[in-house]
Amino acid sequence: MSEIARRMDALCRQEGTTPTPLPGVRLHRTSRNIVRAPLLYAQGIIIVGQGSKMVHLGDKVHVYDPEHYLVLSVPLPAECEAVIDPAKPLLSMVVDIDMELLRGIIGQLEERRETLRPGCTQKGLYLARADAAFKDTTARLLHALASPDEARVLGRGLVRELLFRVLQGENAAALYALAAHNTGLSRIDKALRQIHENFNQSFNVEQLAEVVNMSPSAFHRAFKEVTAQSPIQYLKRVRLNKAKSLLVESGLRSSDAARLVGYESVSQFNREFKRYFGASPRQLPELAGWQ
Repeated sequence: MSEIARRMDALCRQEGTTPTPLPGVRLHRTSRNIVRAPLLYAQGIIIVGQGSKMVHLGDKVHVYDPEHYLVLSVPLPAECEAVIDPAKPLLSMVVDIDMELLRGIIGQLEERRETLRPGCTQKGLYLARADAAFKDTTARLLHALASPDEARVLGRGLVRELLFRVLQGENAAALYALAAHNTGLSRIDKALRQIHENFNQSFNVEQLAEVVNMSPSAFHRAFKEVTAQSPIQYLKRVRLNKAKSLLVESGLRSSDAARLVGYESVSQFNREFKRYFGASPRQLPELAGWQ
């Protein structure tokens, strides 16, 4: 077992998600296979200490493991799966992207290694190799998380260092584009924030395009380049994932969950829920296994 895996294993002994003393950083442990299923990924960096996982987005499959970390420059509804040896559970850490830290680091770099080409919209998800410097920073961050005092005093600085390592890595143009003004990615990120903050409200492409000062056609094209789905598909998947959380974590009835996420018709909600997740809202035991 590598040092990173060993530290993750010590910090995350229970199945599922384990919070840490550092806001925006959490650990995850899974000891059973993950059947391909929809999931709403948050904006952040996912580092695997042991095992591997596949994420399906559009027509592409991305595999992340101890040698490759996953960066989500925007929150994305996607599908994930994993084959896991019970004796070697999947161990991972998620670090949310702190935009204040990200912009501060980029502002201090004299030369950007990544050139933002005019008219080029970066993807909302990418993989990068975990080099020795990245792994060293990750190990020291995990060491600090074992102590509330170290996490409080050193944690933010170590997250900043980790973001710097990511910016020095391959495919990092997406993070530069995210932090810049008026790039295709930063505009779509703004539209996505609008969706996530108001997912129970009605939106159309024209309204979202107006929020980011783009023509509807240019907005639709950039949105699909970033998320691999249309704005309406994205909104629907966000709503369904939010509803799933309400059903599983809060024990709400399907009619209440449907209303809270913006559905006027419960029957339509039930149909779309089952089509998306492969199970009806009533099938809570199956849903619980998707966490």
